[in-house]
Amino acid sequence: MKKQVPRRCHWASGEPMIAYHDREWGVPVHDDRTLFEMLCLEGAQAGLSWETVLRKRDRYRELFRNFDPAPVARITPARVEKILKDTGIIRNRAKVESVIGNAKALLKVRAEFGSFDAYIWRFVDGTPIVNRRKAGEVPASTEQSEAMSRDLKARGFRFVGPTICYAFMQAVGMVNDHRIDCAWYDRV
Repeated sequence: MKKQVPRRCHWASGEPMIAYHDREWGVPVHDDRTLFEMLCLEGAQAGLSWETVLRKRDRYRELFRNFDPAPVARITPARVEKILKDTGIIRNRAKVESVIGNAKALLKVRAEFGSFDAYIWRFVDGTPIVNRRKAGEVPASTEQSEAMSRDLKARGFRFVGPTICYAFMQAVGMVNDHRIDCAWYDRV
């Protein structure tokens, strides 16, 4: 008898996308380090495929101190030059420098709100938005992602446009955009 494969969102085909879909995407995250990592990786993805970023994620973690914001904020210009030579990441100066600048901005947010988690989840009133979507119905941005983008930019964050913010919201479970026919729709 053939093993029945669970139905997934259309974009989850092949590795590492299936593993990411099944274990991470849409699962609510409240850890500052993980939230920072996902915000930075979503920014790195701009103009590229998410699969490309996932394949480089381990190297990003090594180079950016496992996305611990305090040590990342102290990365020197000399260290940036070394990072930009590493073929294990996306070698775009603006994107690399944004990780460091975003770490500094995050530390200020943390000082004001107690945690990045407390700050970022305000955009959905602390509760995931559960959508009932079919294939092709997912927007590029929403009112919440636009508000998040404006506020992050005002606080000095970069690579945080409304589309990047919406992808971030999906990734960290602020929004459940699994299709209603996806086996993971009710699991997250």
